[in-house]
Formats: sequence, C-alpha cells, structure tokens
Amino acid sequence: AGTETDTEVIEHGIRYRFDAARILFATGNRAERQRAGWLTRPGETVVDLFAGVGYFALPAALRGDASVVYAAEKNPVAHGYLRQNAELNGVAERVRPLLGDNRELTIPLGEADRIFLGYLPSAAAWIPRALELGRRSGVWLHVHRVADVRGGTDASSELVRTTIESCGASILSAPEARVVKPYGPGRNHVVVDVRARPRD
Repeated sequence: AGTETDTEVIEHGIRYRFDAARILFATGNRAERQRAGWLTRPGETVVDLFAGVGYFALPAALRGDASVVYAAEKNPVAHGYLRQNAELNGVAERVRPLLGDNRELTIPLGEADRIFLGYLPSAAAWIPRALELGRRSGVWLHVHRVADVRGGTDASSELVRTTIESCGASILSAPEARVVKPYGPGRNHVVVDVRARPRD
C-alpha cells in the first residue's frame, strides 16, 4: 500500500482504503455493503468467500457485531488492503484475512452462521463449498450472480435452490432474490438470500 493512487472511501462510517488503479470498488454495491451489516446478527460466525478489501466482511464485523469473520481473498493486493482496513476500522481481532483460493484455505467446517458469496458473473459454483462450512443447524447464504432483467430473479432463486438440493442439503427458508444494480444492457446484478441445512 502507500501508492499515489491510494484512495479512501467512507460509507456508513466504515473506512475502505484501496489502490484505485488496481482494485475495483463498485459504488453501485453501496446498499448491498450496508445490508451485509444489518443482516448479520451479533455473535454470528461469518465467512466471506470473496472478501476483496472487506466489502462485506467489514460491515458484518463492525455493524453486525459478528464474533468472527473469516475473509478469504486470493488477490494479494486486495488481501493487503483487507488486513489494513480491518485495522483501520478497529476490527482486526475479529476479521481473519485469509490469502488464497477459498476452496483450499483452512476455514472451520460446520461453524458458519452466514456466508457471503459475492462473485460475478455467478457464485453458484461455490455453493457446495459454502455448505461444507455452514452450521449443521442451518446457514444463511447470500449468493451473487448476473441475470437477465426479464425473469432473472426467479431464475436465480431456482438455480440456487436446485444447487443446494443437489448437494443433499435442505432448504429452511425459500430463496429470495433481489436486484443489486443494473449490469449492462438487459442484465442485472442479483443476490439470492437463502437459509439451508447442510447434509450431516
């Protein structure tokens, strides 16, 4: 860090520092970052499989008061800012930045209450990994993808449902999709919220 393109954005009292020349910080995701904070319940164990510079991990820790957030990021530059941002926001003792592929990192199995899967064009392929990490009594998944404007929310909910069921898990709360922002002509960035019980 410490480059001349270093930038700091403050959203809802949370400080995000990053190199604007090397890191994408989507302003259109502002409401979704805020939502990550109010969705998270105090004391939860949270996993962010695509943490970036702390987009969802920081609100979950700072606003949601999660007991611990395992924040996986494979880009070393973003990971460096993630560590720095956890310090800047006073949550370094609860945000655990992990560098590497989230499918290979050591993250406690069966302990997560809530998992953010913020990857585009689709995070659906990571649902099986998320279910490995989820608490056996039930885990909230927040699955991001790009979908058609027409019928895209229903199609996204159905994709998430069938993927969960194909893993032998059961649905505890029906998938609910919402539009995060427009994403090019005829497309939207969508997030699907669902609670599932992983297979024992």
